Amino acid sequence: MDAPRRAAHQRDVPRATVELSGGGHSEGRHSGHAAHPTDTVDTIVRDWSRERPDLDVDPLRIFSRVKRIAKQLDALRKAAFAETGLELWEFDVLSALRRAGSPHRLSPKHLLASNLVSSGTMTNRIDRLVSRGLVTREVDPNDGRGILVTMTANGRDLVDQALTRLVAAERELLAELDLETRDDLATALRTLSLRMDDPAH
Repeated sequence: MDAPRRAAHQRDVPRATVELSGGGHSEGRHSGHAAHPTDTVDTIVRDWSRERPDLDVDPLRIFSRVKRIAKQLDALRKAAFAETGLELWEFDVLSALRRAGSPHRLSPKHLLASNLVSSGTMTNRIDRLVSRGLVTREVDPNDGRGILVTMTANGRDLVDQALTRLVAAERELLAELDLETRDDLATALRTLSLRMDDPAH
């Protein structure tokens, strides 16, 4: 490959792919041949393919990266939320209330559906948010046995600040992926997520 084409090829390789997947080295640099950068998952898949040639370990190329990116995203979110003083779980609950629109009120049942935790865990989280003055808890006027959780003005300010920082940090990671690549990635992940949500699987 001549120098101009090599330079263009290198620009086309999304650096975010390497950063999100845990870094690693490029085998191409060692072998003298141009290649996409490799990451830790490439090494894992290669090693398993060598040790277990009887197995098709191709799924690891996808799911191992999803697992690693999920962990790295947690770290990124913690850093983005640090200045607001919110924990990850606090952001999850408050963001569900914020997305609900005014008056930013939901039942614990609706919060459970969006946060995927047990009812006991959600009750504990609501209690802690109440103690911080980020939400209030009141009896549902339409159901005397029901409870409604409402976000306070302070809770709204904090979740808005946290979201602004998070989106900026995530946008930076995606900066080198063009819109078509982002759309393709989002579509593939949506398809995979829906399949995993299907109880038949």
